[in-house]
Parts: sequence; structure tokens; C-alpha cells
Amino acid sequence: MHYIVALAAILIMIFLPRVGLLSIYKSYRAAKEREQVEDALKHLLDRENQGRHASPESLSGTLNIPRAEVTRLIENMEEQGLLESRGTELHLTASGERWALHVLRAHRLWERYLADEARMPLNKIHDEAQKREHSLTEAQLNELDAALGYPTRDPHGDPIPSREGKMNRAEGMPITAWQAEGPARIVHLEDEPVIAYEQILAAGLRLGQDIRIIEKNQNRYVLSDGESEYKLAPAVASNVYVTALPESEMLKREAMPLAELAQDQRAQIVMLDDSVQGFTRRRFLDLGLTPGTTIYPELGNFFGEPRAYRVRGTSIALRNDQASQIWVKPV
Repeated sequence: MHYIVALAAILIMIFLPRVGLLSIYKSYRAAKEREQVEDALKHLLDRENQGRHASPESLSGTLNIPRAEVTRLIENMEEQGLLESRGTELHLTASGERWALHVLRAHRLWERYLADEARMPLNKIHDEAQKREHSLTEAQLNELDAALGYPTRDPHGDPIPSREGKMNRAEGMPITAWQAEGPARIVHLEDEPVIAYEQILAAGLRLGQDIRIIEKNQNRYVLSDGESEYKLAPAVASNVYVTALPESEMLKREAMPLAELAQDQRAQIVMLDDSVQGFTRRRFLDLGLTPGTTIYPELGNFFGEPRAYRVRGTSIALRNDQASQIWVKPV
């Protein structure tokens, strides 16, 4: 009798709906299969953005799975209407592209969050975002996007797809292809291969930095931001993408950081620094710190900071590092 009761309890534990071991295993298996499909979709999208097309061989190498399993995966995705096989080329369908953009958007928004709010080291955020990118619904993703202030670039400088599935083109060219004599702005730091990305970070280069080439040869590139020099091997330097200085730089040259404004000196806000992203940018905008708004220091602080400013009839407190990210023009 005890044997029958024990057996019944085991069977219930295994087959109980939703919480039984079999149900849990099926949910786990379905989640892993979905992740594999989404990783494959990202690979196809990445290839198409490069002007190429994925193949069974490239898919096998990227996902690190045997060719036989890749064949089954491709057949499964074709049945779902996500891709089409044309000879050895794999092409995304419209449905597959929408899904791929959703996953890519999730990955890059997570990277933005991990870098700006969680303060995770930049060389760690890619792997962590890779784990989290499969977990959000469309509604949850929209909430995260809004909370971060609708960022348009991830911490590496890559464009973030919009909720409508549109994505701006990647900016810039490798510094090794830059021919202009003047300064250039870093707009993208390629994070693959990892060893090259870690060397770039170790050198101290960062997104948004203005640099110029002061020496180049077959062995090294020497870059300068006016204060420090950065020496990189050509293979590593090719992962640093730059573009001409944007129009906002011209605005900065006629402005000054709010933190340097004299007491009771009135000024108009020109712009928020490009480095202000995520929740911080959203908070600044909610406080009314928008271009054209009049602002001035109202009260000092015996300890130096935070400092009180009057804006739109309200007094707000900002630390010096926050006020340094707000560019103003005295009036």
C-alpha cells in the first residue's frame, strides 16, 4: 500500500500541469529552442546588414552546433516562415526580419541599461545582454525603451532599432581608413574580437572622444585627444570607427558647461552633452532642461555641491558632474 502511495506521489510530481517536472522540462526545452532560433535570426540580420547572406556553414560556426542540427533548425525556421533557402544562401523573410530586429533591439537596450544604470564594465555587458535579450515581450521592451529616454545608440555606438522596426545606418569608418587631417569623433568601438575590444578599453579610448592621428605606419597607430596619446596595433585600431565632428560640436564651441556659470549669471541652455543617456537624460528632460530654457545659479553651497539652479520658476539641485553635462550660453 505504501509503495502504491509513493508511486502515485512520484507520478503526480512528474506529470502535474505547469509545476510538474515534465512540464518544467518542456518549458525549459521550448525556451532553449526559442533562444536558438533568435540567435540564428540575429546572425542572418547581421550578415544582411553587412551586404552578405548567411549560409548553413556560417550558422553552424556562429551557433557552435553540428551541421545536422543546423539543417533541422533551418527546416524548422522555414516552416515558421522566418527564412528562405536559396541555394547555399539563407534569406530572412519579412516576418523573420521583424523578429530579428526585436531581439537586436532588446540586446542593445539591455547593453544601454547595464552600462548607464547598472554601471557594469563595458567588456562585460555584451555577454550579460546576450542572456537577457530573450526574456522581454514587446510591451516590456517598450517600457524599458521609455525608461531609458529612447536612446538611439548602444554603448558601442551601434544604432538601436525603433519600436517600429526601423534602424539608422551605422556611422563612421575605421580610423585606419580616415584620411582627413583634422580631428575626428569616435562613434563606434567594435566589440569583436573580444581581445581587440579589451585592448581599446585598456588604452583608455571611449565613445564620443575627439581624436586625431599623429603617427601611423605598418606597426602602429598613435592617436591623440590633445592631452594623452594612444598607441594601437593597426589590427586593433581598425576596430575604432570615427566620423567628422557633428554640428553639436560647433554649438559647444560657443557655449560653456553650466557648472562654470558665475553666481546669478543668466544663461540659455544650448544642448545636453551627447554622453547624457538613459535614465539621466530622461530626468534632465523631465526637469525642463531643454534647449532655449533660461537657467541660472541661485544658491551656493558651503561644501561646493550640489548647487541650486533656477529653471522654469523652480529651484533644482545639481551636482557639478551633472551640471558639466549641460551646455549653456550666457545672456
